[in-house]
Amino acid sequence: MRGAEHGRTPSGDRKRLIRGAVTVAVLAGAYLGAYLIRFEFQVPASVVRLALLTLPVVVIGKLLLLRLLRTHRRSWRYTSLWDMLLIVQAMVAAALIILGVRLLSVELLVVLGRPAVAPIPLSVIVLDLLLSAVGLIGVRTLRRVYHEEQVTRRRRDGAQDGPHNRVLLVGAGQLGGQVAREILAHPQLGSRPVGFIDDNPFTHGQVVHGVEVLGDREDLPQIVADYAVDRAILTISDLHGQVVRDVTERLRALGVDVLVVPGVEAMLDGRVSLSRVRPVRIEDLLRREPVELDTSAIGALIAGRCVLVTGAGGSIGAELCRQLVRFAPGRLVLVDRAEPALWAIHRELEVQGVELVPAIADVCDAVRIDALLAAHHPTMVFHAAAHKHVPMMEVNPGEAVKNNVLGTMVVADAAARHDVERFVLISTDKAVNPSSVMGATKRAAERYVQGLAADTGRVFVSVRFGNVLGSTGSVVPIFEQQIADGGPVTVTHPEMTRYFMTIPEAAQLVVQAGAIGAGGEGFVLDMGEPVRIVDLARDLVRLSGMQPDVDIPITFTGIRPGEKLFEELALDCEHTDRTTHPSIMVSRTAGATWPERREQLAALAAAATQDDPQAVRAALVAAVPELSEPDRRPVPDTPRTAPGPVPEHEEYPPLVLPTSPSVEARP
Repeated sequence: MRGAEHGRTPSGDRKRLIRGAVTVAVLAGAYLGAYLIRFEFQVPASVVRLALLTLPVVVIGKLLLLRLLRTHRRSWRYTSLWDMLLIVQAMVAAALIILGVRLLSVELLVVLGRPAVAPIPLSVIVLDLLLSAVGLIGVRTLRRVYHEEQVTRRRRDGAQDGPHNRVLLVGAGQLGGQVAREILAHPQLGSRPVGFIDDNPFTHGQVVHGVEVLGDREDLPQIVADYAVDRAILTISDLHGQVVRDVTERLRALGVDVLVVPGVEAMLDGRVSLSRVRPVRIEDLLRREPVELDTSAIGALIAGRCVLVTGAGGSIGAELCRQLVRFAPGRLVLVDRAEPALWAIHRELEVQGVELVPAIADVCDAVRIDALLAAHHPTMVFHAAAHKHVPMMEVNPGEAVKNNVLGTMVVADAAARHDVERFVLISTDKAVNPSSVMGATKRAAERYVQGLAADTGRVFVSVRFGNVLGSTGSVVPIFEQQIADGGPVTVTHPEMTRYFMTIPEAAQLVVQAGAIGAGGEGFVLDMGEPVRIVDLARDLVRLSGMQPDVDIPITFTGIRPGEKLFEELALDCEHTDRTTHPSIMVSRTAGATWPERREQLAALAAAATQDDPQAVRAALVAAVPELSEPDRRPVPDTPRTAPGPVPEHEEYPPLVLPTSPSVEARP
């Protein structure tokens, strides 16, 4: 049983022994065959003695080189071009070593006065190189051909056992080829690839792993009809969301189920597994070009150093922690006041080999935050802790100010006192010309961080982005639950639009922005094109296999308190420039002096402790001059009868701006 415990079985040992014997036979045969060819099968007796004398040394040397390049661990059934290159490298190295030994031996024989002893002929060395490489590659190729023939036979036999799904593969690249090979190798899964489609015309007519490229997406109706396609699999990992949407809609209109394969980079073992093929999700329809990070710049700031993340148990904070562990920090301090969420992210990350410190703390607790920074001395702080739900904060303005403004002040002040090199505030597009309590508090937090950076000269920045797909309480999970309940799906307004990005994308860009900041900037992430919420709802209904307004009704309920019809990414007074990263812009704005700003925010924090909503709102107006009235546009000709989570907030009081001679409310 000891062999089995270490991954060795009698069958495996027998196969390894056979492969070893074949390798030795090929190497010995190539070396002796080189002599036969060189002397036209009439080898002199003295040369025969030389060949037999040097044979063991040559074969053992080549075996050692092959083992050094780890070719013995490469599967013969899946021999690839890379395996062939390794064999060629080993044989070339062996030939060079033999040549070097030959030259040294000739010189040595001359010195010893025995020049009559014949060295290994140069032609034998060259022939041996060629025969050894061809022989080793040949036996491996034959093994793969035999394996492929077995797969084909099983596929043919399996096809006779019962009906199979006829699968069309979208994308004839590397990932598509791997999927085709995987399907062919597992006929028991009940699928058969009928062909590829690819928009690259140069691939049309080519055969990839026995599967032909039939055309492009314009040919889909004809291909689906001619080949009776049951299912399609998207096999392009970086396919743009608009293309995913177009292909998905075309195939669904033809009655074809659509699945997607995650990119190879998302598979830790590097191999495609059909068990990971999944239905198309909403993030596939909204995806953009993959984010490319400047890993060297980020690694220089994080590797081996202490990093602290507040709100580590939240959607954004947890993903930030996942991204940060990629860069091997010396210690990662996870701060959150919610014990279950903190426990979950700590448990998830503790297998990563990074020192983790789970710290239960409220960011408004100045004593606790100061003690944490004094104990761990982080070089970088990501402040993600915040209240974020707009309607909820309308009826709890004091709590919004405490967490979003006072909490930011506490953490930022402590970071400045303890010489934190970089502080990154996670902000939101709702801070731009805010019309809600939540947006106003995040704008106030931005202003504080900007002022503190100017006052201290430290690299304190804020990063602003829009809605994140799949985050806690976001619109997608609500829509999915409404669809599961049979509808209706409730949308506030037919023209309501929002910017969206995935949680990993947002977290990656936050880390990148933190690395390129110089101090005082407000970074704005490139959110792409805004998406109409009603279109998002219809896409989700279709992805659930139903038709919007037929199987699942969509109703409009009216804009909720604090909401805007359109979100913005920059203030009217801000000047936005590109940075060195194509997905990150920087905005700069002039404002009140630091003493004035600090006094305003201190008054706001004091008002929050009085539990007086009107006092809080008045202090917000004084501290955030950009605060505007929310959009009260009515919903045109739409009922307000749909049940669900939206109508329950209809009693939220609107944000009332007090009259002030120094502050002019926006219309």
